[in-house]
Amino acid sequence: MLTAPLFAGMDEESSRALIDSMKVLDAARGDVLFHEGEPGDRLFLVRDGKIKLGRRSNDGRENLLAVLGPGEMFGELSLFDPGPRTATATVVADAVVLELGHRDLVTWLADKPKVAEHLLQALARRLRRTNEALADLVFSDVPGRVAKALLDLSTRFGQQVDEGIRVAHDLTQEELAQLVGASRETVNKALADFAARGWVRREGRAVVLLDVDRLERRAR
Repeated sequence: MLTAPLFAGMDEESSRALIDSMKVLDAARGDVLFHEGEPGDRLFLVRDGKIKLGRRSNDGRENLLAVLGPGEMFGELSLFDPGPRTATATVVADAVVLELGHRDLVTWLADKPKVAEHLLQALARRLRRTNEALADLVFSDVPGRVAKALLDLSTRFGQQVDEGIRVAHDLTQEELAQLVGASRETVNKALADFAARGWVRREGRAVVLLDVDRLERRAR
């Protein structure tokens, strides 16, 4: 929890005081924390579980921008640039989320300017990831994007097991396809190919990465 950018550079006492001032929300899979287009005036921090951020096109198609887990935050853009939410936040796996309002955060940042610097750095990293994702859509084929998505998920949700890295992503096949920006059929074909080559093993809403080196080469 305290590794989140919001707490970077804070001492334990200050971190605890900020956490105590935040509202705790218990949310189940499928719950929507906010919708795209709604006014945004608060930041959220994931304590447990997983949250997906997605956008929906006019014809109803959905694209997943990110899947977030413990220690990660979202909704912070509205604190620096108040306006409509740019995505919908939906619970993927039962979650506990901490909520901090705009006024409370601004008051806090006035006394802790170093925290604002860390928050801006976090925003810059998210923008960099967005730019990389856009480049992948243009220059990478679907199997390459699938490999890269699995590796990215493994860095945050992976657990070392005897055979490799088990990634409990909690995404449906459709959600994984939305994250990659391709059809479910095409993504399933790529995963089946990876499994046939011995690179991965599928386990429902989880996957075991058996050959990380091969996946990394395929993701390039």
